[in-house]
Amino acid sequence: METGNGSSRTDFILLGFSDRPQLERIISVFVFIFYIVTLVGNTTIILVSYLDTQLHTPMYFFLSNLSFLDLCYTTSIIPQMLVNLWGPKKSITYGGCVLQFFFALDLGATECLLLAVMAYDRYAAVCQPLHYTVIMHPQLCQKMVLTAWLGGLGSALILCTLTLKLPRCGHQEVDNFFCEMPALIKMACVYSKVIEVVVFALGVVFLLVPLSLILISYGVITQAVMRIKSAARWQKIINTCGSHLTVVTLFYGTIIYMYMKPHSSTSQDEGKFFTLFYTIVTPSLNPLIYTLRNKHVKSAAKRILWIEKWPTKS
Repeated sequence: METGNGSSRTDFILLGFSDRPQLERIISVFVFIFYIVTLVGNTTIILVSYLDTQLHTPMYFFLSNLSFLDLCYTTSIIPQMLVNLWGPKKSITYGGCVLQFFFALDLGATECLLLAVMAYDRYAAVCQPLHYTVIMHPQLCQKMVLTAWLGGLGSALILCTLTLKLPRCGHQEVDNFFCEMPALIKMACVYSKVIEVVVFALGVVFLLVPLSLILISYGVITQAVMRIKSAARWQKIINTCGSHLTVVTLFYGTIIYMYMKPHSSTSQDEGKFFTLFYTIVTPSLNPLIYTLRNKHVKSAAKRILWIEKWPTKS
């Protein structure tokens, strides 16, 4: 049924990679493997950070929030994507599309702010080590995380409202593997200068401003590290900050490319594969990046999985 503004409330068709059917099975295997890695890796970080009291610090509090966010983000996208890749039916209900769209915006914007918060935590740990516990007290950490979640929610409500009001003139084909804003805007049968301005403005607030704060934080950290003569402490700081900086580079690089460029300048296939990277690959890499070189997490996991299971005899 058509609504007054020409938008359809019927099911949408997720085109995904249907123009390349020979790749669908390969992509589905790739997506399934990365989804399992995401589930196992992020769940492990959450459990270990909660169960081991030695990890009850601001860094792991923020990391647990990031892991929970990545779990929600991928779960809102991948199950539907796998159903479409494995079967002939490529549709998604209108309500399901709206939920996918909303959660993608909400969680994506929240992650942008959360990564900036984590950069401030690293700045306080490296540049103000003697006052770190006073600066990053639990109440401040909770308020910063809450601000990130509420900020993401606010941006999602604004962009969802504007995008879903665009007339589609009966168009039902979403040229992507999930309901993402650039694909939904391309479905509109009219050009909206308003939404382009709003998207750019919110992109500045949620992408460029947090990224600028992150770069400033790491600029100050770099200056502080350059003054350190101890090689052991230098290596410890690099290990701690390097993980976060790697995640920032992977996440912000692809997101800014997709959302800050004019939509008309991004080819369809290029957009799909960039979207595939930051929605599926990056969330699976985050726990690996943060744990492979992190002795504290690995030690905590061993204590929980082995020492508690096989207690030593007194």
